[in-house]
Order: sequence, then C-alpha cells, then structure tokens
Amino acid sequence: MTTTDEDTASTANTDLGTDRIQRITMPKWGLSMESGKVTDWFVTEGDELTHGQDICEIDTDKIAGALESTWTGTVRALVVDTMVEVPVGGTIALVADVDVPQEEIDAALAQAREQLASGDIADDSGPRLATVEVNGTSISYAVLEPDGESTGAPVVFVHGYGGDKDSWMFVQEPIASDVDRARATYALDLPGHGSSGKVVGAGTVESLAATLLGFLDALDLSTVHLVGHSMGGAVVTAVAGNPGAAGRVASLTLISPAGYGPEINADYIRGFASAETRRELKPHLLQLFADQSLVQRQLIDDLLKYKRLDGVDKALATLSGDLLDGDRSGIDVTAAQASFAGPTVAVWGAQDRIVPASNAAALDGRASVHLVDGAGHMAHMEKPQEVVAAIREAIGSG
Repeated sequence: MTTTDEDTASTANTDLGTDRIQRITMPKWGLSMESGKVTDWFVTEGDELTHGQDICEIDTDKIAGALESTWTGTVRALVVDTMVEVPVGGTIALVADVDVPQEEIDAALAQAREQLASGDIADDSGPRLATVEVNGTSISYAVLEPDGESTGAPVVFVHGYGGDKDSWMFVQEPIASDVDRARATYALDLPGHGSSGKVVGAGTVESLAATLLGFLDALDLSTVHLVGHSMGGAVVTAVAGNPGAAGRVASLTLISPAGYGPEINADYIRGFASAETRRELKPHLLQLFADQSLVQRQLIDDLLKYKRLDGVDKALATLSGDLLDGDRSGIDVTAAQASFAGPTVAVWGAQDRIVPASNAAALDGRASVHLVDGAGHMAHMEKPQEVVAAIREAIGSG
C-alpha cells in the first residue's frame, strides 16, 4: 500500500495581535476554490455566537451556502462588506470575549484589512489531498484531521453517480470540527470519478463496495461511520451489510440513497452519461436541485471537463448499466441494510426528482428518516445543516 500527499497546508496567518481574538476566515469549499463573497451577514457586531449557528451566506464560483460557526464568543467586528471578493483564508470577522479591550480589536481589524488589501494571505484551511492504491486503482481522497488526538471514529463520505469528493464541501468540515468529539473525516473519489482512476471493472455496487473496503484497509481505518449519497448510499450500505466487515461500520447516514425502492430517474442517468455539450448537460443538472439557480456556469463547465477525460464515458456507461433495469432501479440493498446492526439515518429532499422520497418506504421503520423541504437530490449542498444534523444523530457518541 502506498499513499501520496498531493498538497500541504501553508503557514497560518499571523495572529492579528492576540490569541484572545478568533478569526473567522473565508472557508475553502471545494478543492479548486480560491475566493468567495459574503452575500449576506446573519450576525452583527455584539451578537453572541454559538457552535453550529449560521454566520453568513457565501457565494463561490460554483455554489452558494451558509457558513456554520465553529466559534463561540462575541462578534466584535465584521471585517468585510457584502459582495467583496475575499481570498480563501482571508479574515472576514473577528470574535472575542467582551473583556478584550476595543483597542486590541481595532488593531486586529486594521491588520486584517491590510492583509486583504495586500493579498498577503496564507491559507491553511481545507483538507489535505492524497492518493492511495486500492486493487490496482489510484483512489484520490481529501482528509481533514484534528489538531490533537482523535476521540471519535473517523467519518468517510462517499459521493453519488457522476459526483466527486468536492460535493461534501459544506458538511465535511463541520463534522471534522465538532467540539464534542475530534475526529478525522475522509471524502474519496470512487473509481471512474473525480481524480481517481477511471477503470471501474464490473461497475457494480458490489465492486465499488470492495474498493471502499480496500480503501479502509489501506488507511488502516478499523471502525468508521459511513455517509453515502445516491449511488454512494448503496455502496456504503453494501459495505455495512457485508459479513466480512462486521463491526467495522459504526453507523450509516444515507442521503437520497439508490437501492431502496424501485423508483429512479432513468432519463437523468442516461442523459448525464451521454451529454457532450453545455446545452445537453444543463437540463439534466437542473433536475438535481430544488433551487435551480444553484446550477451556475462554473459547475456545468467543471462537469463537462470531467466528462471529457479519457475513460469517463465508458465508466459512466458501465455504472449506469448496473444502476438501471430498464427505467427502474437495477439494484436493491435493503437486505444488506436490514442485516446491519448499527444505527441508520436517512435524509431525502422533499423535491428530489432523481431518487424520490417515496423510496424511503423501503426502509420499513429500520431507520430514522428525515424529509427536507426545499431540497432536491443534493440535500447536502442545498440544506447542509440538516444533513450535518442527521450525521450527528447517526454518530451519536461514537
């Protein structure tokens, strides 16, 4: 087994004058993100921040989302105005206890704005990228590790058909930074996706599950919490129900999982696989979201770039052959889930047009199911707070 680091964290910015002042910085949502804009502040100076509270709305080049607080204390200064481009790692607000003198806040505010003006921003945020060889295939993954010792089992995120590790941009960091339990989080690219190798072999849920098990073995992850979206939901279920993996999976969180119930949007699966131009691809992507304005040009361009990589067309065609049986679902993982002894929590977008929420009936009372209004198939991108809450419910104290 070999692993290769693809990126290393840069040196952190200076402490802005005192370690009693906490910096809220522009997050790195997506491995290619370089900057973002605050489009709306949900807090004002003097507000008390709590863990998990929404601080502001941030617009990236791909999608907009709310920044969830991992800080506690009083908001002492908002460093940037709305609609101003801020590099990743740049300070956007300052938090400190009320007993920190105002002159210290003013000095830190001046330094933060000077750094933004000069562009002297050292970004130490975001996950570390690495690759690992699994059964002859290069698997790319992003890992966030706690600064100190881990006290909880790691969480592994598995994307859906046509997705990649970037799709977890809004949920991976909040789970990694939970104040109650420090834990590592991993988001991997399945074969045929993202930066991983494009050979998918048989392209079945079982073969993808074998790759996921090999990934856990390669990184020596003996016990994990698994989170899966769509096709990835079927994959993590197959691993959890595998007798050879007994005791390795502590919990399952499923977001619009495939393999539960017969209903699936076969036109979307086939259309995504065959689309070759922006005009052909966009109508299919619009079906993923309840809020179709989230399908921005950069998202379409990035997916087209991925689809034009050597081997992707064959990989998607092979995978779709397993996912579909005519116009119905070709897979069924309900028996695997029924054999899993740990907790299962499922989340469905109420407006899901790819794997409809009616499929939740297949869980037959064996899971805690949450229906999220205002979300489509990509609930973890449209309503990440609800998905984070579901993951925390599944994890419990483990």
